Amino acid sequence: QVQLVESGGGLVQPGGSLRLSCAASGSIYSINAMGWYRQAPGKERELVAAIISGGLTNYADSVKGRFTISRDNTKNTVYLQMNSLKSEDTAVYFCNALVRPRITTPSSEYWGQGTQVTVSS
Repeated sequence: QVQLVESGGGLVQPGGSLRLSCAASGSIYSINAMGWYRQAPGKERELVAAIISGGLTNYADSVKGRFTISRDNTKNTVYLQMNSLKSEDTAVYFCNALVRPRITTPSSEYWGQGTQVTVSS
């Protein structure tokens, strides 16, 4: 089985910064992609940023220029550096990964438990 463990959420003032981390562990042959989603109260879960194994990245328009996703393949860890935070960034942030557990098995999608990010003065 594969586990994703997030850390780094919390309370921050508008204009501040936070860095989220997500470490994948367990049966991992390869990780095709990792990313971050968020879900605010009363809203659907949305993609924030994603990074594939070749290093290509994709961002939601609302976070471009403020958030940066990166990945440490040696640690199976993905990071989300969030700068210039706004109140509308308040949400539960979920780590997502497309993982191939073994060379003989297809890739599957896994989710972390979520970490709360609150932007408020």
